[in-house]
Amino acid sequence: MASLRSYIESWWNELPLPTAARWAALFFTLHVLTLFLSVAASQAFLAAAALAYLTHFLGARPPVIFPPIKLPLLFFCLATFNSMLWAEHPAAGWPALRKLVLFVILLLSVNLVATAKHLGALFRGLFFVSGLAGLLGIAQFFIQYRSVQRLHHNSIYFYMTLTRIHGFMGHWMNFGGQQMLAFSALLAYLVLSRRVIPIPQLRDGNDTVHDGKAKVLYWLVMAVVATSLVMSFTRGVWLGCVVATLYIAARWKPRALWVIPFLVALAYLAAPSMIRRRVSLTFHPKDDPALAIRLEMWEAGLRMVREHPWAGVGPENIPLVYAQYLPPGATPMAGYHDHLHDNFLQVAAERGLPCLAAWLWFMLALGWHILKIRRGLSSLRWVGDAALAAWLAFLAEGFSEFNFGASPVLMVFLFVMSTPFIAERLERRARSSGSA
Repeated sequence: MASLRSYIESWWNELPLPTAARWAALFFTLHVLTLFLSVAASQAFLAAAALAYLTHFLGARPPVIFPPIKLPLLFFCLATFNSMLWAEHPAAGWPALRKLVLFVILLLSVNLVATAKHLGALFRGLFFVSGLAGLLGIAQFFIQYRSVQRLHHNSIYFYMTLTRIHGFMGHWMNFGGQQMLAFSALLAYLVLSRRVIPIPQLRDGNDTVHDGKAKVLYWLVMAVVATSLVMSFTRGVWLGCVVATLYIAARWKPRALWVIPFLVALAYLAAPSMIRRRVSLTFHPKDDPALAIRLEMWEAGLRMVREHPWAGVGPENIPLVYAQYLPPGATPMAGYHDHLHDNFLQVAAERGLPCLAAWLWFMLALGWHILKIRRGLSSLRWVGDAALAAWLAFLAEGFSEFNFGASPVLMVFLFVMSTPFIAERLERRARSSGSA
């Protein structure tokens, strides 16, 4: 009992000292640890963390740190609000406005994660919860496969791709997007976290962030996450993982990039027939309903941009006006039309070209600052690489999916993007204390 109490006290001491800030950090930690388990729970903990931090701010008036992307983010928010005012159905856009609150993750993360041990615990928790979600997804795959094989043995591919594994999330795109980001960060940790000499002030005897022996367990977690990604049958997520892997391989051993195409080809040839069919249909979009409907949506989206270049059709208005932008006499293909399955086209069609410019400014500024921070990091440089790999994967998947509009994916993305700014502050403080 005493050892448990001392363990809890040791972790409690890793949180900020002021009471309100300490509770805010605790709630934010629970927010991160529930990201893969429950959207409602993670958002409830995020709200509690924001309220506790506001209490701390009003009482203590501490200096507030925010990543240097405030201006593009402000323009994006204002352009979103403007597009709602000009929409045919303005009230439909309120969910998109409420979703902007999620960007508070950037503020809370940078101000509440006070030690390297806390940052490492958040990453480890994220990895293990992702592995837990992956195990559930793998179990869902085998249960579904057995059912489909028994009931529809002549149409296994169709039914296995019609409804896919989703872990704890309600939809496979949310599950796949989250797992893709966890895969990117975990691969960076496994491959790159021992390539620099740690700063002594950042190390802790009980912290395994830099412990090479503990990586065996994380490789097992990686195997689970990667397997669940393959079983998700989501090609945009696969593309994101490939792009993240190429980046990490380039950082690890640039010569390894020449081997990757052969490994991909070998994996394709050795893959089960359903995987090979899923990949091959990518090059025949008219034969694949998922790709055929995307072509229809992208053509409709381009018409929306041409007719409403300044403010778009309005946030969340696309399903309400979609049929108006099809060719005369055409009817929508059967399928999901609530968004256009492309970040760039979705923002332009829904909110206008100025909002797209602001969004691109925000995303590019985020990537640029993370790259700049990465160059100055030492023992935590892998955190910068994890964020850059996840950033590239997110953008790559965004060409075929509106992952920026999926709250479960966006929350994981924002947390991972915030971590290099935390690492920069921790290393700067450690160097200052070392010099003193």
